[in-house]
Amino acid sequence: MSIPKETRERTKKLRDEINHHRHLYHTLDAPVISDTAFDTLIRELEELEIKYPELATSDSPTSRVGGAVLEKFEKVEHEVPQWSFDDAFNEEEIRAFDKRVKKLLSQKLRKEVSPEYVAELKIDGLKVVLTYEKGRLKIAATRGDGRVGENVTENVKTIRSIPLVLKEPVSIIVEGEIYMSKSVFNSLNAERKKKGEELFANPRNIAAGSLRQLDPKITASRKLESFVYDLAFFGKLANSRALPASGLRRDENFSNLPPNTQAKELKFLERLGFKVNPHWQKVKDIGEVIKLWKSWEKKKEKENYLIDGLVIKVNSAQEQEILGYTGKSPRFGIAFKFPAEQVTTVVENITLQIGRTGVLTPVAILRPVLVAGSVVSRATLHNEDEIKRLDIRIGDTVIIQKAGDVIPDVVQVLKNLRTGKEKEFRFPTHFSLCGGDGKIERIPGQAAYRCVAKNSFSQQKRKLEHFASKKCFDIKGLGKKLVVQLMNAEIISNFDDIFTIRKGDLEALPRFGEKSIENLLRAIETAKDVTLARFITGLSISQVGEETARDLAEHFKTAENFQKAAFEDLEKLSGVGPVIAYSITDWFKNKENKKLYERLLKLVRVKKQETRNKKQTEFTNKTFVLTGTLPTLSREKASEMILTAGGKISSSVSQNTDYVLAGEEAGEKLSTAKKLGIKIINEREFLNMLK
Repeated sequence: MSIPKETRERTKKLRDEINHHRHLYHTLDAPVISDTAFDTLIRELEELEIKYPELATSDSPTSRVGGAVLEKFEKVEHEVPQWSFDDAFNEEEIRAFDKRVKKLLSQKLRKEVSPEYVAELKIDGLKVVLTYEKGRLKIAATRGDGRVGENVTENVKTIRSIPLVLKEPVSIIVEGEIYMSKSVFNSLNAERKKKGEELFANPRNIAAGSLRQLDPKITASRKLESFVYDLAFFGKLANSRALPASGLRRDENFSNLPPNTQAKELKFLERLGFKVNPHWQKVKDIGEVIKLWKSWEKKKEKENYLIDGLVIKVNSAQEQEILGYTGKSPRFGIAFKFPAEQVTTVVENITLQIGRTGVLTPVAILRPVLVAGSVVSRATLHNEDEIKRLDIRIGDTVIIQKAGDVIPDVVQVLKNLRTGKEKEFRFPTHFSLCGGDGKIERIPGQAAYRCVAKNSFSQQKRKLEHFASKKCFDIKGLGKKLVVQLMNAEIISNFDDIFTIRKGDLEALPRFGEKSIENLLRAIETAKDVTLARFITGLSISQVGEETARDLAEHFKTAENFQKAAFEDLEKLSGVGPVIAYSITDWFKNKENKKLYERLLKLVRVKKQETRNKKQTEFTNKTFVLTGTLPTLSREKASEMILTAGGKISSSVSQNTDYVLAGEEAGEKLSTAKKLGIKIINEREFLNMLK
């Protein structure tokens, strides 16, 4: 059929006009006509191509609606090997990258070099490799294994932000990211929810799945987008495989040489008609890179696409070539990732935490893991029904998520990684942290359990306060208010919980800054070294106070020996007797207490107890009161020395006080001692007495 000249001209003008408006709309986000007007142009072109099939071409804008269904994807050997960037997750790692770059460049160029960098947003999507011959799209392929990918050309044609014909007739290979916008993803899920269909997990997964549909019409319906970020080859494609695998692939015989910096390269790609992410930035040093990374971590959610970090590249193409590649990654670039919000780890135990009203919340004790920039060691399991829904077991590998909450959630169990040794968790009928007989019950009509005894929270709060006090583990800063705050946040309920706290467990707590966290964690670490007497005192065993704990510690010497003590052995000890002996053995008969004791022994370092001096000395049976700040000794250390020497400690001054050991800023106790005529000594005199 003969095609009229005016029809050919109209067809060409329609294509040019459609491509112009497609570029304005999908690449520049600056449309000048309405969607309906644009669709009218498309329909007219379609009608002409149907009437005159000879006019239809593979790069026509009408091909974007999706062609014939494919039987399978062909394999494509990449003209240019596809690399992946190494990752940096924190300031230390990105500074190490900068140091490596400077060192290698300085060695090669024999002078000090401070490279300039270009920072680009790292879009969380699917990599695509686009090959153009004389300005026309020839092949679009997935990354695959880096050497061979899949031919997804027909599907990529449906992505309106990818030009089918470039604005200049160059032969190039470019690399970019295919993604689904958050708004499209949310619309798709809303539609699927209405139909009762399973919801898509996240935009990245659906983008990858959409690009690999055998029916291009399905891909077209998913409204995928793209950003192109790299010019992998510029020149005659037939020569590309023979070029060295470093830096930008160039054909120096080609009349137009490619850009000589990464910044110019991005502008060049934009000039050709590609959609380039507008937020790239040239930076002079790694300090500026870190500032930019911190800034984007805070504002990334405002963009309509997923961002999982920055890509940092040396700006100079010459320096890129000098740096070259390792076996798997370019030395001139690195992915500076934002802290992960979802990670995998292992559930090492499941414990119960007491809430203010006595409600028991199950908490997974995790193998410590970095999530959202912080190391965490626990995740909430909410209630019994949630445990059943997740089918979570002790020993499971799980995905946890932290999205601003104090304590992360377990979102999925990776059941394929089970070994058969995992243990199911069942709510007990009794729980040692509940008061009275420890009985618990499920609240009628709810999924929650609670202690039957009404004052369980208060009792455990007092025990934790006692455990952290000066006379026991002496955890500075862990006072009454903080104990309550940590209990309410489901971070601690039992003694051993204190020693598993990580920085990430505390960061979202109100009024808890970096310095406060640092101080508390340092105090907890220091408290891990404890004498046996203090260790026993901290357990809150009924009838066992400081003096009794010291007698027990001196006799049994080690925590292991004390744990094995029989009733008969305890009863015979001076200062113990049958009542205390029964209280100790009864405490260890409780399975939960026994497990707690064993867990504590793995977390703290119990020092062998020094035996008190049995000989008559100046300290024997003498009562000391300490006040003020001593020059070199802490009060706790001085008290320990007094007790070891055979003396006694009192908290108040009376007629029965023998000595007041006073330091700077001594208060009322010093005044009382002077009134009563009690002997007052300083640290130097005290140390001389010990000699």
